[in-house]
Amino acid sequence: MGFITPLLAFLVLLTILVFFHELGHYWVARKNGVKVDVFSVGFGPELFGFYDKNKTRWKFSIIPLGGYVKMFGDADVSSSTSAGNSDLSPEELATTFKAKSLGQRAAIVAAGPIANFILAIVLLTGLYSFVGQPYSSAIVAQVMENSAAEAAGFQTNDKIIEAAGTEIDRFEQLQRLVQLGSGDPIDVVVERDNQLVYLTVQPKVDLYTDHNGREAKRWLIGIQSDQSSVKTHGFISAVSAAVVETYDVSVGTFKAIGQMFSGHRSVEELGGPIQIAKMSGMAAEAGIEYYIGLMAMLSINLGLLNLLPVPMLDGGHLLFYMIEAVSGKPLNERAQEYCFRIGLALVLSLMLFVTWNDLWII
Repeated sequence: MGFITPLLAFLVLLTILVFFHELGHYWVARKNGVKVDVFSVGFGPELFGFYDKNKTRWKFSIIPLGGYVKMFGDADVSSSTSAGNSDLSPEELATTFKAKSLGQRAAIVAAGPIANFILAIVLLTGLYSFVGQPYSSAIVAQVMENSAAEAAGFQTNDKIIEAAGTEIDRFEQLQRLVQLGSGDPIDVVVERDNQLVYLTVQPKVDLYTDHNGREAKRWLIGIQSDQSSVKTHGFISAVSAAVVETYDVSVGTFKAIGQMFSGHRSVEELGGPIQIAKMSGMAAEAGIEYYIGLMAMLSINLGLLNLLPVPMLDGGHLLFYMIEAVSGKPLNERAQEYCFRIGLALVLSLMLFVTWNDLWII
């Protein structure tokens, strides 16, 4: 049962994320007059499906790691042009993806990641409205001995107003800022006895054992807040908080990816399907609010992943459209084919790498 629960939780979570991602492509394509042949959750042989009134085949396929929308006139799911398009009537040709303007094609491609961001905002809005948002007051309750904060001059009851040029409302914001930093000094503004005090703190590296039993490192400054609680929002406030959180997570994720390329963060932190399945099971057992929270975070990450400028991903297509916009003509088919092969190799290599990472922590 311990194996079934994580697997089932993972499949449900992944199905929802992939469905909404592909629904974004499908909805904008249909709004722009593109006929869609197939809407698939998963790859490979079909498990079951049906045709709708527009003759689109909606199906679930046997390999659940992804999905696709195949549009009329495309030779494959990467939207390469079919050789049979020359036989289409003018009316049929007008319903193909390739016949649409550059702006329409870009909108259709971008709609998938955007749908994931919208889903995350909807999920977080629901959480913040009915359960509440994790909230710790940005007031220093304790300064650890021999810490970076002590050396910088932090004192108990300091209220943190700003850090690294960013306004701080919650202690969680400062935690994220420090942990996603590269160890550089951070300028902090605190309110002390009704006066503003300007401090500069140099984070210290802390070595610890993560939840997978591996040694990891993080940046700490050595202060604590003991006023942890949850803050329930009204609808408008919840939407605003959800948008801010989605933006903060997106920026933080890009920072982390950049730190991996620069060597400031270990690539061992990358998790694959096995790790996500494990996390899904743990979140499901902890409660529906944790499961929904994890779904929101993974939806953001799925959207960001697809925006990377790698052929085979949505970001790769958008990169081609940028080239087309600048040059005035699309990249030739042969060049695109080679780029897609390279992109496929990169995506498969990444999948193998993160799965290898997963196998080391089972």
